[in-house]
Amino acid sequence: MATVRTLLDTKGHAVVSVGADTTVLEAAHIMADNGLGAVLVMKDQELLGIFTERDVLRRVVAVGGDAGTIRVADVMTASLVTCVPDTSLDECGAIMTSRRIRHLPVVDAQGLHGLISSGDVLAQRAAEQEDTIKYLNNYMFYTRGG
Repeated sequence: MATVRTLLDTKGHAVVSVGADTTVLEAAHIMADNGLGAVLVMKDQELLGIFTERDVLRRVVAVGGDAGTIRVADVMTASLVTCVPDTSLDECGAIMTSRRIRHLPVVDAQGLHGLISSGDVLAQRAAEQEDTIKYLNNYMFYTRGG
C-alpha cells in the first residue's frame, strides 16, 4: 500500500512558503506564479499555518478586505491537519474528504517533509491502477498462450 513517503519520493519534498507578515496580495502572486492552491506559513523552521485559495475567498474577498494590506497571519488557517510520512494514501484521502481540505502538510518529529494535495493523491492512485491494469493484461495475454 502506497504511503505519503512514496508520493513525496516521486513528487519531491520542496514546499513553497511565506512568512506570517506577507500580505495576502504577495502570497496570492506567489501562489499564482507557482501554480499552487496553497502555501505554508513559516517562521524559521516552524510551521505556523497554511494559506489557501479558500482563505483568500472567504476571509478577504468575501468581506471586502484589502489584499494589499492584510497579513497572511490574520487570515491563514492555523489549526492544521497534518499527516506523517508513513500515512497511507487511502487514509490521506479519507482525511481530506472528511475534513473538506485539499492540502496536508507532512510533519513528524524530524520536522516538515513536504506538502501533498488531493490532486497528488489522486494522481498516485491513478498511476497505481494503471500499473495493475498493465500487469493483469500481461497476465491474461501470457496465460492464454499469446
